[in-house]
Amino acid sequence: MNDATEGNGRPGAAEAAESGGPAGGGAGGRHVRVVLVDDHRMFRTGVQAEIGQTAETGVEVVGEAADVDQAVTVITTTRPEVVLLDVHLPGGGGVEVLRRCAALTADAERPVRFLALSVSDAAEDVIGVIRGGARGYVTKTITGADLIDSIFRVQEGDAVFSPRLAGFVLDAFASTDAPPVDEDLDRLTQREREVLRLIARGYAYKEIAKQLFISVKTVESHVSAVLRKLQLSNRHELTRWAAARRLV
Repeated sequence: MNDATEGNGRPGAAEAAESGGPAGGGAGGRHVRVVLVDDHRMFRTGVQAEIGQTAETGVEVVGEAADVDQAVTVITTTRPEVVLLDVHLPGGGGVEVLRRCAALTADAERPVRFLALSVSDAAEDVIGVIRGGARGYVTKTITGADLIDSIFRVQEGDAVFSPRLAGFVLDAFASTDAPPVDEDLDRLTQREREVLRLIARGYAYKEIAKQLFISVKTVESHVSAVLRKLQLSNRHELTRWAAARRLV
């Protein structure tokens, strides 16, 4: 399967993509057309296997994408009801996808709704995509059954969040003050921030590599970059630094 596709290869999927109608029923007659946007092929394959058995789940995966440009092309072509969107993507991230698909999100007759699905549970990531127009945000620890339920809820117009993330959104939109700028944190890339949080939570390098679908060597490179940019000496100092900023 290519990183960007317009269909899942099942009979009827292409016709459904063109017409905007369902290719079949499932899950008590419910049906939803979904596009997966994530830069990790293995993760997309796993999600497809978990939720994409349309006859049982009612979820039809009509396209996939691995970066911002691919995502915009596939979403525009297939016009799914729901997009599962990773926050950190090559080409500008999930927020850029939302920006470029704003007209589809605002379509009163056939809205494309976005559900963020990310390894990150950082407040700034959650708030960023919700401000960008996403209808919800769940982490990659979610079960297959709960993800399917979340997809259908978003299709129906509900807002869906993993339990602890809803508070971030309520706090952000209850306050008129802009969040304070942390110049040290801003030096880090999104991937470095992910590694930082996992290191601070006590994960071993192998565990981080598995969680983020990257190699142990890549994890080591990110940790070295974080320590250098923050002028820290070891992971213990890094953990204290992250805890002091409530990033853990």
